[in-house]
Amino acid sequence: MDYLVLAAILLGVLLLASVGLVVPRLRRQPPLPPAPPTPPGGLQPDERPPVEQGDGPVGIAVEDRPAAPPVEPDQAPAEPVAPAAPVLERPEPTAGRLVRLRTRLSRSQGLLGKGLLNLLSRDRLDEEVWEEVEESLISADVGIEPTREIVDRLRERTRVLGTRSATELRTLLTEELVAALDPQLDRTLNITGEPSVLLVVGVNGAGKTTTCGKIARVLVADGRSVLLGAADTFRAAAADQLTTWASRVGAEVVRGPEGADPASVAFDAVKRGIDTKVDAVLIDTAGRLQNKVGLMDELGKVKRVVGKLGPVHETLLVLDATTGQNGLEQARVFTEAVEVTGVVLTKLDGTAKGGIVIAVQRKLGIPVKLVGLGEGSDDLAPFDPAQFVDALMGVEPRGTDA
Repeated sequence: MDYLVLAAILLGVLLLASVGLVVPRLRRQPPLPPAPPTPPGGLQPDERPPVEQGDGPVGIAVEDRPAAPPVEPDQAPAEPVAPAAPVLERPEPTAGRLVRLRTRLSRSQGLLGKGLLNLLSRDRLDEEVWEEVEESLISADVGIEPTREIVDRLRERTRVLGTRSATELRTLLTEELVAALDPQLDRTLNITGEPSVLLVVGVNGAGKTTTCGKIARVLVADGRSVLLGAADTFRAAAADQLTTWASRVGAEVVRGPEGADPASVAFDAVKRGIDTKVDAVLIDTAGRLQNKVGLMDELGKVKRVVGKLGPVHETLLVLDATTGQNGLEQARVFTEAVEVTGVVLTKLDGTAKGGIVIAVQRKLGIPVKLVGLGEGSDDLAPFDPAQFVDALMGVEPRGTDA
């Protein structure tokens, strides 16, 4: 009996040990594999798709189906857009243009016109008054020699005629100033060749390239066809600036690479002008410093090379009116290098010294053919001595159809 009890106890102990070994193993079972990705439509793996009502097939309900992307119609390839053609401008007529711009001379009018007239209108024209008249003319850049001639003639005429009224004095002064400008000089641009070649020269800062563009507008306004040559190859922006001016009036520009030989570019421009039969070829040259002989020699070379195709009909010197008497030395050097045929006086509206026109002509014996009276595109006017003096004196214009 004791043996049975002992056996039962041993059996119970073995059973408990076996349970203790099995239970931890059950607790350490490997983790479940990850759940599969959710299929389209948002269904879970253990969910079954709903069954449609009716006789339709079993599957995704119509209202639950994702919307199909819209089908876009086939688009034709975009056609390249052509650049808009530049709008051509019609320059103002040159006839009477100086009269229309007369108000731009208001500063010079105060000194040369009204200032002199006030002096001459005094009750007594003694030596002191005449000295003041002389000082006024010199201050207006008329020049010493022309000033003395004008004053001597005025003194003589007022003494002989006994002139005293303001109207008579204005008439005398106007006549003397017009005479000093030599109205008999030919101021027309020589456009008679096929084509006519116009060489534009001047120092840096005189507004030469801009003036060249304005001269092109003057020619176009008078019904001429123009081609421009960008022979200023040392200044990067010069050719671009000239091209901009030319595009406004439909003119062609011949240009070369930066730093190219200016004479070569000028030659190509004239040759192109001959081939296209334009009326005028306008050649813009680099700004020249009058104290550098090498540059002046180069300018002479441009004229010689162009001359192989035909004569240079005009050599126009652009002068800044604000430089006064200093501009006369520049003009003298240029005339020796390239035989200047005409002067273009710019920035005349920005100075009270309008007498520089007289000084330039008397010093050089070369006519002033064009004057710049503003920054506008059509503010370059053919010079007319009578209209110019009338504007200075503040009298009504004469001899114009404007």
